[in-house]
Amino acid sequence: MSAVQFRRYRREDADAVWKLHEWAMRAAGTEPADVPGTDDLRDVEGRYLDTGGEFLVGVLTGDSAESDLPRTVDGRVAAIGGYLPNEVGHPDERTVPGAAELHRMRVAPPCQRRGVGRDLLHRLEGRAAEDGYELLLATTARRQAAAVEFYREEGYENVSESIEGEYELLHFEKSL
Repeated sequence: MSAVQFRRYRREDADAVWKLHEWAMRAAGTEPADVPGTDDLRDVEGRYLDTGGEFLVGVLTGDSAESDLPRTVDGRVAAIGGYLPNEVGHPDERTVPGAAELHRMRVAPPCQRRGVGRDLLHRLEGRAAEDGYELLLATTARRQAAAVEFYREEGYENVSESIEGEYELLHFEKSL
C-alpha cells in the first residue's frame, strides 16, 4: 500500500468522507444511520474548521492505491478524523471545559491494522496540542472492540461510561 498523505479537509472531499464513514461503521458492526449526530460530516467546514477544531483526510495516491477506497480529487480516501473544542460538540455529550474531543475517527477496512489510524491519531494529537489543548477526549461504543483497544494502547484512560440508545459508550481522556 502507498503511504497515506494527511491533509486538511477540503469541500470536494465531502462525498468520499461520507462514503468512508458509512463503510467503516458497517465494517465495525454499527449501522451508520444509528450513530447519533453524524450531521457534522455534512458540514465539516462549519462544525470543525470554523469552530477552532481540525479535520484531516488521509489520501492514498498513485496506481497502487486501493481501488475500492472512496475517490476524492487527489486520490483515494483511506482515513478521516477530527477534533473540535468540547464546548461546541454535541449538546448531549459530556462537557469538559478547555478540552478538545476526537470525532469521526475512521479508517477504511482494507487499510486497518497497518498503522494508518495511529498515524492519524498522532497528527490530531499534535495539532490539538499546538492549538493549546491539554486534554483530548474520545468516546466509542463498547462493541467496537478494536477502537476500545486502540485508545487504551495509545494511553487514553477510560474515565466513565454511559448509554446512548442501544449503545454502551466508553469515555476516554488523555493529557497532551
